[in-house]
Amino acid sequence: MAIGNVGLGARVEKEARTTEPLKTFLSRYFYLCMALVMVALVVWGFSNTVGANLFHANPPRPLLLWIHGAAFATWIVFFTLQSALVRVGKVGVHRFLGWFGAGLAVLMVVLGFTIAVVMTRFDAAVLHLKDVDSFLSIPFQDMIVFGTCIALAIYWRTRPEYHRRLVFIATCCLMDAAFGRFDFWYNHSIFYLGLDLLIVLGMVRDWVVDGRVHKVYRYALPLLIVSQSLATYAWRINPRWWQGFTHAILGL
Repeated sequence: MAIGNVGLGARVEKEARTTEPLKTFLSRYFYLCMALVMVALVVWGFSNTVGANLFHANPPRPLLLWIHGAAFATWIVFFTLQSALVRVGKVGVHRFLGWFGAGLAVLMVVLGFTIAVVMTRFDAAVLHLKDVDSFLSIPFQDMIVFGTCIALAIYWRTRPEYHRRLVFIATCCLMDAAFGRFDFWYNHSIFYLGLDLLIVLGMVRDWVVDGRVHKVYRYALPLLIVSQSLATYAWRINPRWWQGFTHAILGL
């Protein structure tokens, strides 16, 4: 029995030595690494479309689209910078810049709703694309979720365990625009799956580091999946109630 206990103890000690570096790495660098992953996704995804649809577009796109793109790119840079500042211990600077982020988030929500309507009208009237109005459900859902998460993150700014997860989820919810630039993800209506997998990585991080998944994820992800499903349904099925709403918004 003593020999068995010694063997068990050795295995437990070996597993502890194996998992401890992973815990340390995820505890310290997870959010910074995920910010860099998101930067890569945005650059990779938009590199497929930004030339033809913005820089060299014919006809030229509205100026507001350029402002929208600049604001959202600034948010990705801001999220990366904030993650880096926490990592190097510059928490005071992180908090000071947080108010810039709050203002930027408000601007992004306003721009997000506005540009969705402007570009839908542009696509229909200038590019003569058909049945584009139903897609409004996607950017509207993005902005509702992003704005809600950021508002809660500001409310809980003195509770880092809530704050950082909410900002992370909010930023993940912008990634459908990047995933949607890949034809397979867009054509099969699964770009939401990509951003949900990013959030699941946050849950895995919690489980490895803390031994449990934080309740922010446990509440947010199911609600997020419901809202994504509703947005996808409105886009692809375009029920009569949604047609009435979009026609009213677009003035059709």
